[in-house]
Amino acid sequence: MAIDPENVDATVWMAAVDVTFSSTFLTDDLSLHLAAAEKILLKALSRAPNHSWAHLLLGVVLMHTNRADQGLAECERALALDRNLADAHAMIGLAKFLMGCGAETEAHVDQALRLSPRDICVYRWLSPVGFSKLQIGADAEAVSWFLRGIEANRNYPLVHFGLAAALALLGKLHEAHAAAKAGQTLDPTFTIRRLKGLSVGNSATFFDGSRRILNGMRLAGVPER
Repeated sequence: MAIDPENVDATVWMAAVDVTFSSTFLTDDLSLHLAAAEKILLKALSRAPNHSWAHLLLGVVLMHTNRADQGLAECERALALDRNLADAHAMIGLAKFLMGCGAETEAHVDQALRLSPRDICVYRWLSPVGFSKLQIGADAEAVSWFLRGIEANRNYPLVHFGLAAALALLGKLHEAHAAAKAGQTLDPTFTIRRLKGLSVGNSATFFDGSRRILNGMRLAGVPER
């Protein structure tokens, strides 16, 4: 950016940093990072309206600011521009979860995995399936998906907290506490309040599923605040 302030790719990847901080719940300032990313991405798209990654990242921002339907449309736009963009399939799956249609998430993530089975981002695609399984009450399946996520990257805190919730809901409290502790070791600042502080869905199914997930985390010993 210092060498070429008009560089669209550099602009988009600057926004990606803010998107990552927020979508992986690594900070308490989620809304500030999302607002910054949205501003940067809209600027990039004004210069390069067919930049597939800009559309994809904007879609993730929209999903995490209670505009999942618009986020889904942006991801579909990204996929139309680049049919090989595996991340777009995975993020469409995330949008389905946030819209309360968690039963549809797995199919979209499977499409991403078929396109790019050894992708370095696979670990980020697997956890939404785990959470979608919790949304629909398929807790044992959720455990399997979270374990796959840990196998892909054991340094991703959110997947450990998801596993903790799933195990707790299955009554496996000892294992659940161990999973929560693993997550806290990676991110000692993580709290349930951080998850609750971000408005990402408004359907009754999403709210019911979120209550299950948060209750599972509480049972596993994840701190409230």
